[in-house]
Amino acid sequence: MSNPSPIGVFDSGVGGLSILKEIRKLLPNEDLLYFADSAYCPYGGRPPQFIRERSLAIGRFLKARGAKALVVACNTASAAGLDSLRLELQLPVVGVEPAVKPAAALSKNGKVGVLATGVTLASERFNSLLDRFCDGVEVITQPCPGLVEVIEQGRFTDARPLLDRYLIPLLQQGSTSVVLGCTHYPFLRPLVEEMVGPGVSVIDSGEAVARQVARILALSSLDNLRIAAGKEVFYTSGDAAAVGKVIGLLWESPAAEVAGIDLPA
Repeated sequence: MSNPSPIGVFDSGVGGLSILKEIRKLLPNEDLLYFADSAYCPYGGRPPQFIRERSLAIGRFLKARGAKALVVACNTASAAGLDSLRLELQLPVVGVEPAVKPAAALSKNGKVGVLATGVTLASERFNSLLDRFCDGVEVITQPCPGLVEVIEQGRFTDARPLLDRYLIPLLQQGSTSVVLGCTHYPFLRPLVEEMVGPGVSVIDSGEAVARQVARILALSSLDNLRIAAGKEVFYTSGDAAAVGKVIGLLWESPAAEVAGIDLPA
């Protein structure tokens, strides 16, 4: 039985488009709803309780618009709010976590660097990942204040000095694989790869999340079996015109329309 309802996806801002792209690539016939909480971006410096409350507000909004499943396309929101979303919404909910498991497997010397927000790195979920998958591996963590903001504003050329500051300590300590532990960061992947050189693997979670979404839809008989291509609908809590320009750039679709939504703070 085919289910034509959309998949809801959200992030603190436009970073979750890196996940949305992988979902679209793997599930071309699914309709997608995307919410960028740009009025409150970045989440990285905010208290976990605030992030949980925002996640629930956005989850309720997307469910009210017919979402059959929810993707929390934000490492910080996944760390802070995943359990609350699953409990309240009674929908399949897929979160994101830094790709430390494949990074540990790919590391040539057992040293893994992780770029992420402070909330993600301090979370129980992240520390559980290290306990489960990084036995005997040295994990070097690096919070990256300011990096989300330059991506949100489409100022990619301003990312290089920040990446210099954040990547150099990881490389100096011998990291041979680097995890992009925030969904914004894959948009800087070409620059990161150039800066770390060919001897260092750069890894993110996008493809793995898309595969998990496809798996859950199939197991729950929620997948859309139609032949026609799916469509995307974009929402933001921020300035719709400004956010729309960046979404158009990252989604590579100047025609992308973004609706401004004023959710309660």
